Amino acid sequence: MHHGNGIHHVNVNGSLYPAKAKSRRQRWEVKPSDMANNTLNPIRAIVDGMKLTPNPDKPMIALSIGDPTVFGNLPTDETVRQALKDAIDSEKYNGYAPSVGYLKSRQAVANFYSCPEAPLEAEDVILTSGCSQAIDLAISVLCNPGDNILVPCPGFSLYKTLAVSLGIEVKLYNLLPEKSWEADLQHMESLIDERTSCLIVTNPSNPCGSVFSKEHLQKILNVASRHCVPILADEIYTDLVFPGCTSPSMASLSSSVPILSCGGLAKRWLVPGWRMGWILIHDRNNIFGSEIRQGLVKLSQRILGACSVVQGALEGILNAPQSFYNNTISFLKSNSQICFNELSTVPGLTPIMPSGAMYLMVGIDMGHFPDFKNDVDFTEALVTEQSVFCLPASAFEFPNYFRIVVTVPEHLMVEACGRIREFCQRHYRPRSSDSSDI
Repeated sequence: MHHGNGIHHVNVNGSLYPAKAKSRRQRWEVKPSDMANNTLNPIRAIVDGMKLTPNPDKPMIALSIGDPTVFGNLPTDETVRQALKDAIDSEKYNGYAPSVGYLKSRQAVANFYSCPEAPLEAEDVILTSGCSQAIDLAISVLCNPGDNILVPCPGFSLYKTLAVSLGIEVKLYNLLPEKSWEADLQHMESLIDERTSCLIVTNPSNPCGSVFSKEHLQKILNVASRHCVPILADEIYTDLVFPGCTSPSMASLSSSVPILSCGGLAKRWLVPGWRMGWILIHDRNNIFGSEIRQGLVKLSQRILGACSVVQGALEGILNAPQSFYNNTISFLKSNSQICFNELSTVPGLTPIMPSGAMYLMVGIDMGHFPDFKNDVDFTEALVTEQSVFCLPASAFEFPNYFRIVVTVPEHLMVEACGRIREFCQRHYRPRSSDSSDI
């Protein structure tokens, strides 16, 4: 058998090697890849640059991290814990699962989310290591380097982190605070071009806590349909919607737009560390076809599947009682209401009441706070003086707001709002009606 040009060179110890001059590096030079260098989390970029030295006389209250487990006041349900214990004790789930997940576990998710308007089967579900991997797979399967994606602003910072590292351009479409954070549809549509490969819609919203109406979701679908752009629906907060407000899934409203819906256990089941997410493939009119499905299967093989023990427990976890969900939601609503009511009467601040998720956004009228350059400056000083840490919304590319996480125990929410009020009263200045307003 001959290789290449058919000439073999036998070296002294008799093995076969092509006789080529060995190139030898003259010195060690190991550098991080472009992908590593291009991976940047906007939240870390801002927070790491802040001087966070809390007031030693006041215990720290961190309202900054979207993790409902931090304060221990929102444990998951007993049935959820028991399902995991049973899965461990069965000893059936210690090995590799298929990279897209066990069929039985995928079926459990399909059954849970299937509805007549958007039916799902096990084949339509891919299990992932948390919702963030679901988002990563969805972007990776739809986009090539040089393509662009549309991302809400303010929006979850991970979309940009993932896209930029993959060489994909991010175009931000505005959400309108005065319309309870609805998308600016004209702005969104103006950004679409022939390289737009995906429209991301986060509903309910992180960081806004807003919930889109059925009518608004239909208008977004119309834009996507007109331009033939598939949707990545980030629905990790689906079902975390306050009473009196409903939010249908995008897929249940879509007749012509194919949708990859990303979700997971993190928020509704209050176990973000269990790293279980999923992609639900809603392929309207067979547009994705077998190719996108195959692409997702291939990409899922880059890491060998989501945690098998949690997969084994998935059926039991999804059967948690309705009362558990209801309790979580009523707590989030009541805490949001407390926070909104407290901050509504603080001069210079404009809180926007959420309808779901676990966040509330607060506008800062910077003209009334001349001590500070911007929201980063403002929130940094709030830590220094009052030991209350809120995330400046510059981290979400939306300056002069800050985000509050409403999962803290009620007494701490009240205490934090009192401190924010004290801080604002100290720094608030009436606008001078002199030439600066002209």
